[in-house]
Order: sequence, then structure tokens, then C-alpha cells
Amino acid sequence: MVVVFALVALTAAVSASGIAYWLNREAVLTRTQNSALNDFRQEMQNRAASLPLRPTEEELRRTAEEMSSNGVGYGVVLLAERDAGKPIVGVSDPDRFTLEDVPQALRAAVDERHEVNDGNPYAYHLFWQRTERGQTPYLVGGTRIVGGGPTGYMFKSLDPERQDLNSLAWSLGIATLLALLGSALLAQAAATTVLKPVHRLGEAARRLGEGKLDTRLRVSGTDELAELSRTFNAAAESLQKKVADMSAREESSRRFVADMSHELRTPMTALTAVTEVLEEEQDGLDPMIAPAVALVVSETRRLNTLVENLMEVTRFDAGTARLVLDDVDVADQVTACIDTRAWLDAVELDAERGLMARLDPRRLDVILANLIGNALKHGGSPVRVAVRTEGDDLLIEVRDHGPGIPEDVLPHVFDRFYKASASRPRSEGSGLGLSIAMENALIHGGDITAANSPDGDGAVFVLRLPRDASRTPLGEDGQQKGGGHGGGHEDA
Repeated sequence: MVVVFALVALTAAVSASGIAYWLNREAVLTRTQNSALNDFRQEMQNRAASLPLRPTEEELRRTAEEMSSNGVGYGVVLLAERDAGKPIVGVSDPDRFTLEDVPQALRAAVDERHEVNDGNPYAYHLFWQRTERGQTPYLVGGTRIVGGGPTGYMFKSLDPERQDLNSLAWSLGIATLLALLGSALLAQAAATTVLKPVHRLGEAARRLGEGKLDTRLRVSGTDELAELSRTFNAAAESLQKKVADMSAREESSRRFVADMSHELRTPMTALTAVTEVLEEEQDGLDPMIAPAVALVVSETRRLNTLVENLMEVTRFDAGTARLVLDDVDVADQVTACIDTRAWLDAVELDAERGLMARLDPRRLDVILANLIGNALKHGGSPVRVAVRTEGDDLLIEVRDHGPGIPEDVLPHVFDRFYKASASRPRSEGSGLGLSIAMENALIHGGDITAANSPDGDGAVFVLRLPRDASRTPLGEDGQQKGGGHGGGHEDA
């Protein structure tokens, strides 16, 4: 806006100044020129015409001095003939102006005789020309007496007019500069008037994007910016209401899942005890009843795992999950996870002993159990687990030798309750295992990536964790000093 205002003001000021200067210049020069030429014509008629036909040089000089002393301020040269072919010259001031200073073109025009007719009553005319001598401008005019008499030339300096015009040019230049500065200040004021509300709107939008939904703009006036502020406030209010409603519904859903999980634990404890008794007595049961008992035992365990997983998920959603950090030997931790679940024969371990990391052992066990269990169920043996370091990070790679993961399934493998049953055998899990593994990795400040092996042989899950999780926000401020929360069984 400043540049545009300045360009418009500069163009307007320069145009106005140029036109004003040109008009004043022509007016000043025309007025001075007409005044000098009219006075010179009158003096030629009054004084030069009264000279004898053959004047002496002294008479010419005296008449030239009388003509130039009338106050108009021009020099005079009179040219006559003493005898035929013998010219004589009278000069008012030989130091300022002589016959040699008269341009030849002007002398030729003055000496030219014109035919007298109805449209031209005079044989000779008054001619003038603007010229320069040195750095000074001059007006040169000339004419001759009709009917016989001397030829006269006047020589007037235009230096005073030039100085006046220079002063006018400086004044117009200063006015143009002041107009330019004024337009820049005006543009700055206008830009500030526009940009301040826009800046406030940008800050409000940034705060709104940061989650401060109570952000509002102060509205004043009835212009377009005020209308924009009202629209922003209405949108922010609507967004705040919708987010509040969604948060309330989400909180209600979380509370329902948490309450349901807690309520299910008591009957699940009783059912688990009954199924354990039934499992012990399974060999003595009627062969017709034994399959039903085995199904009840299997589904009861699956339901118990689902309840434990739901409780773990509600803790993550509620933000109450915390780390209980300890220094662990990663190779020993992986070996313990595999040994506890009797996977030693199906899993190959490539891990160097003595590789220490400060992590939550229980949550690391949950992650490994889910990744390795998922590979065994869906990928097939052998499953290879490799442990290595990369800078300050710990990388645990779980690779299977199955058919891999379909490309349309890869983006959803860590989604809750997602099971690619169309491309893999029926899973006995709930679809929460990999989601819980990811949550446990994130709470450490790490993550898990899933991809297919470049050689097309199986899927590869890579767990990346910091070797010192105490540097993460939960590790520094949220570390729980006592025992960890329960729950978190493996589940594909």
C-alpha cells in the first residue's frame, strides 16, 4: 500500500508540477517577449524613423543609446548606409551586444522584402529568436523602417526570467517531495489501520489452532473487517460448542468402557476360577460334553484378555498411563518374554548381551509379546527378532516368513479392533494388541513401523525406543514410583 500510494502521489505530483511549470514558463517568457518587442517596435517608429536617410555614425549611436535607456533593459544595434554600399553601425553598448551577435538567419529574415497586398500591408516585418550566449539565454529581435531608414536589432537578456523559473521549479520539486512524503505517511496510516485487525485475526486464528477455543475478537465498526471478526467469533463459538459436545460424548464413552471393564472383572474372576476347575476335570468328563467345556475355557480366557486390554486402553485414553522405569538388559528381557510364552523353539533371537536401556520392563514385555505373537499367528515360523542400536535409539526388529501384509491393510495394522480377516486366517484376538503395543511405544517416546520385507518374504515390524526413556516428558515428570498398572496381555 505504501509503494502504490507513493507511486500514485509521485505520478500525480510530477504531472501537476510539470504542467504548472510549462504553463508558467510560457506565460513568463511570452509576457517578457511581447513587452520587449512591442517597446522595441515603438522605439523604432518614434526614434529610428526620425533619423535622416543618410545618418552619421554618431547619430546612429546616440539614437541606439536613447532607445536602450527607456528602462526595458535591452541593447540596440542600428544599421544604416552612409553612402550606397557603405554601411555604418550604431551600438548602444558595444561591450554587451554587437552586430556579430545577431544570428545570420534572423538578419536574413529581417532584410527580406515582402510583397505588399491586401493581406500584407507592410514590406518588412518584426522577427525574433531565442538564443544563448555562454550560459545566458537572450531574446534577439529585429526589423527595419518601412520606406527607407535604418535596420534595428534588440538584444534582451532572459536571465532574470530563468532565475524566476528555476525558483518555481525548486518550489514545485519541494511540493512534489512533500506530497510524496505525505502520501507515504497516509499509506502507512491506512496500512496500519487495515493490518492491525488482520494481525489480531491471525493471532486469534493461531490461538484457536492451538486449542484455545475461547479465543474471541473485539468487534468495532461496520466495515468489512468488523464483519470478518464477527464471522470469526461465530465460527469459533460454534467450534467450541461442537468440540465441547464431542469431548463430553467421548468422555462418556471412555467412562462407560472403564466402568464396564471394572464391572466385568468380578464376574470374570469367578468365571476364570470355574474354567480352571473345568479344565482340570476335562479328562474325566463325558466325551460329548468335553468339546463344549474346552470351548467355554478358551472363550473365557479370550474374554478375560479382552477385558484386561479394554482397561489398558481406557488408561491410555484417560492419560493416566505412567512409566515405571528401570535399567534392563534388553537381550534378557526379550529372552524372558519368549521363554515365558514357550516360544523358544519358534523364535530366533539375534541380540547382544549387556545392551542396557532405561525402560519400563512391563510395557516392553507387552510390546514384544504382541509383536512376536502377531508374527507367529499370522506370519509363521521362523520368526526372527534382532536387537541393535542406532545413535541414542534402541531398535528391535521382528521379522516373520509369512505371506506379508496386503498394501491396503498396512495403513490400518495399528488401528483398534482392525482385523484383516479377509486376507489372513481367523484371529482369536480382539484386534487391540498392536494398538496397545503402539501406545506403549509412544508413551516411551518411540514408535513402531510396519512394512513388508524387501525380498517379499514376510512382514517386518520395527520397534524404535529411546535408550533412556527418562528424558521423555512422562519419564521426567510422569514416572510412577510404585508398581505399574495391571493389564496389557499380548493379543494379535
